Amino acid sequence: MLRLNGAPVDGAHAVFDLADRGLTLGDGLFETIPVFGGRPVLLARHLDRLEAAAAEIRLPVDRAFCESEALALAASADGDCVIRLTVTRGAGARGLAIPDGGEPTVIAAASPYPKGALNAPIRLATVSVRRNPTSFAARAKTLSYLDSVLAFDAARRAGADDALMLNVSGRVACTAMANLFAAFDGTIVTPPVSEGVLPGVIRALVLEVCASLGLAAEERPLAVDDLFGADAVFATNSVRLVMPATALDGRALGGDGDAAGRLRAAVAEACGASA
Repeated sequence: MLRLNGAPVDGAHAVFDLADRGLTLGDGLFETIPVFGGRPVLLARHLDRLEAAAAEIRLPVDRAFCESEALALAASADGDCVIRLTVTRGAGARGLAIPDGGEPTVIAAASPYPKGALNAPIRLATVSVRRNPTSFAARAKTLSYLDSVLAFDAARRAGADDALMLNVSGRVACTAMANLFAAFDGTIVTPPVSEGVLPGVIRALVLEVCASLGLAAEERPLAVDDLFGADAVFATNSVRLVMPATALDGRALGGDGDAAGRLRAAVAEACGASA
């Protein structure tokens, strides 16, 4: 299912302005939102993040319109699905200057929820692509996503499921598609956003849920060796929720762990997903 600027698209093809800055410059943002039981999960939080990022780059976003597009797709979906909202700056003249008075393009798409993705375990491989904490693209869901694409491809070619991405200082940042956590004796640790980390929606939920489970939560830098010393390592994103990380560069990581297992169940419940 596809919608372009509020209108349903018949099939997978639509009339699109080839001068759109989302296409020519990657000038735009997106959000990926699962739908479980007909409900877009944590939709308000996704729209909050979209609005905050848009304000930083002076991209006009109509929150109410984006919300209505997501709800329209969720209402017409046949079962659980994944919605992607894409907002570009729209068409503009050649060059880098941000145009005045441009009209954003809003693309809303839905696809079936990928079978077996929920809480699926992953193996990680360290890649050479680094996260730059000074870059806006490191802390926002921009259309300039090639670093993650290349990192993910390198990890897959190394026989892993996802990439461990370090920041420019060599510390743990995230995976190509998710935030990273490590559990140490009942304390759940994740790198702060200042390490080059996306402020993930499920990342924030995990930090909130910890208190209700009697777990301490910390945001602090992590070294790669810290992961091998952890009781458990897991990754989070909005579609797959909480993914146990079982290996890094062919070395086994800590077991699933009681704390990680309880967090996984609590997040799934909060999102209305079958654990």
